Amino acid sequence: MSDTGIAAELPALRLKRNEDRRLHAGHLWIFSNEVDTQQTPLSKFKAGELVRVLAHNDRALGLAYVNPQSLISARMLETWKLPDAAWLAARIRAALSLRERLYPKPYYRLVYGESDGLPGLVIDRYGSACVVQIGTAGMEKLKSQIQQALEQVLGCEALLFKNDSSAREMEGLPSYVEAATGKLDALGQVVEDGLEFQAPLAEGQKTGWFFDQAANRRSLVKYVRQGARMLDVFSYVGAWGVRAAHSGAREVLCVDSSAAALELAAANAQRNRINERNGCNLTTVRGDAFDVLEDLAKKVLGSTSWSSIRRRSPSARRNCPRRSPLTSA
Repeated sequence: MSDTGIAAELPALRLKRNEDRRLHAGHLWIFSNEVDTQQTPLSKFKAGELVRVLAHNDRALGLAYVNPQSLISARMLETWKLPDAAWLAARIRAALSLRERLYPKPYYRLVYGESDGLPGLVIDRYGSACVVQIGTAGMEKLKSQIQQALEQVLGCEALLFKNDSSAREMEGLPSYVEAATGKLDALGQVVEDGLEFQAPLAEGQKTGWFFDQAANRRSLVKYVRQGARMLDVFSYVGAWGVRAAHSGAREVLCVDSSAAALELAAANAQRNRINERNGCNLTTVRGDAFDVLEDLAKKVLGSTSWSSIRRRSPSARRNCPRRSPLTSA
């Protein structure tokens, strides 16, 4: 039987009247309040189950995987093919062809979830190693197929599942980190616009390196004047600070609560010889970012002036994280 024939036998998820308009515009999420729960109660589905999505008038919209526990109750797959290793490999190849146009070396975010037609999946590439982060129950069910697809497309020498995102809790998924294949070094290698870095893969934040911020870091260069001073708060392993130093900053101060992260920031500065090349002095301060900022402000403004400013300004602490990406002491 063809994929289309098998898909016709899948359970249906029916939407309310007019709730398919966003899907026709290209959105891939279906929220729980858009589902016709009278005809298709969400409680009858299992987390990660594959379904046919129907409009209120029985028009077939495509396949999706569903999670009755989540506000985002279903995520469209933009296909009538049943998702398997071959389908995943085709999607990953399409993503790869786009990335290879932009990056001369194999260090980049290979898959951006919904943007690459793979909702709930992020894949970062570190040369011959890949770090995968699964954020949804539907993709978790495809874990072994994801591994097979990556081996087909890239032949990864090492593969790490970094499935410890807080988003997994909302999907009812456990948190874990698992080395699937090969031997991963504790530190991954990154090359970004000629700069070389090391980043922690298994122990770091997210997938180890913020590849999704590469374009923003590139944009930073035009704002760095020769001889400038830069404060890099929540610096992690120094991606922004080292970039600024390489671009002409005379002084860079990296602030983070993790000693391990700051050691890597300093090592990344040495790796790129910013002191030798540009005479930049990159220093680090370990501590709670807000406390460090207050201390710096007091030094610049004086205790009396700073106290006056604090009385007039609401604290930003409520909306910002206090902990570092790396939690080692």
